[in-house]
Amino acid sequence: MTDAVERQSPYHHTSRRLRLQTLIWLRWLAVGGQTLTVLIVASWLKFPLPLLPCILLIAALAAVNAYLTLRYPATYRLEPPAAFALLGLDLLQLSALLSLTGGLANPFAPLVCVPVIISFASQPLRYSIALILFAMMATTVMAFSPYPLPWYTDREMSVHVVLQLGVWSAIVSTMAFAAFYVHRVSNEARQLSDALAATELVLQREQHLSQLDGLAAAAAHELGTPLATISVVAKEMERELGQDERFGEDVQLLRSQSERCRDILRRLTTLSSGNEAHMRRLPLSSLMEEVIAPHREFGIQLELVEKGGRAGEPVGSRNPGILYGLGNLIENAVDYARSKVTVTVEHTAQEVIVTIEDDGEGYAPDILDRIGEPYVTSRPRHATAGGLGLGLFIAKTLLERSGARLTFENHQGARVKILWPRALMEGGERSADAI
Repeated sequence: MTDAVERQSPYHHTSRRLRLQTLIWLRWLAVGGQTLTVLIVASWLKFPLPLLPCILLIAALAAVNAYLTLRYPATYRLEPPAAFALLGLDLLQLSALLSLTGGLANPFAPLVCVPVIISFASQPLRYSIALILFAMMATTVMAFSPYPLPWYTDREMSVHVVLQLGVWSAIVSTMAFAAFYVHRVSNEARQLSDALAATELVLQREQHLSQLDGLAAAAAHELGTPLATISVVAKEMERELGQDERFGEDVQLLRSQSERCRDILRRLTTLSSGNEAHMRRLPLSSLMEEVIAPHREFGIQLELVEKGGRAGEPVGSRNPGILYGLGNLIENAVDYARSKVTVTVEHTAQEVIVTIEDDGEGYAPDILDRIGEPYVTSRPRHATAGGLGLGLFIAKTLLERSGARLTFENHQGARVKILWPRALMEGGERSADAI
């Protein structure tokens, strides 16, 4: 089950494409900020600067932005090469504008980090690395800008080479650190989002399977009336045409098949009515037997130990999330066990505890604290065993949503302890709705 989920999941290697409208709004913000800054420096502070080239650079960015706004719909998403090209263009325009206004002496020089951060937050790693290398080259070129920083004409403004080297180092290190941090955080968030989406799909499937019994009863009820009408008509036709050589045999067949359909629907209705309480509310022992039963025929001894006995055991909803989560943990224990898996169930007036132990090699010590994160393989593989990763994350998430607390540890093999407050286990429909 675990491997099947991981193989079928389309989420693990997905990448988000940058929405063009987001980039357009950021660019209009850049156009407005650059225009305002140039006007303040030239008109209010009256510092000398190459005004026409600066205006042309800003106008070029605005023209490209206007073209993109008119050419593409607001919902258009950029492929990685297109996003790389646009972010590279933004970086080139900003670097040129900064070079015309003092280079690294310009206090706005750290803004060259912005396109790099956007890329590392949303684009594949190879494009982001190419962009950060380009940004570092542009920063280096700015250090040799021949244009002075706009300043008072009666005062000389010179930046020592050591200070310029310090500014260059600060920008490059900030760029690299911010890029690494943003990439790591966004990648973890993306993995978590994709894994949670897979969790919802699994839960939806389990809930659908749990509802099939009710659907069968509804179908039997809805089909009963038209089938009764067909049966009555068949009897009338048999009475009139039963001795007719041409139609008698066909009419008898029609009546017999209608009766057969009524018998099938009657059995479906009886089965649903008889099992409704069993399907909706389960004692803890029945729930564990249902979870364990599919995993008994794999050559591994699977033992159920009931410490508290069945007297006064909790009775709760047939929660699809709990069934799937426990089943997944038991399946993983069977996959990695050498010969035996022990499932221990105990209950008190306050708690319900399920402990799953196997006699395998246990969890790798270096990643024991990371178990339950999406896409983490936590144990050495046997030749026939599957991996723990997305499947274990799904199981852990579903069980925690039902109110459980999970503990993973090594104790002569791997051990998983699942603990519920008894009130949640017996909470009826509320506990199921929590999923």
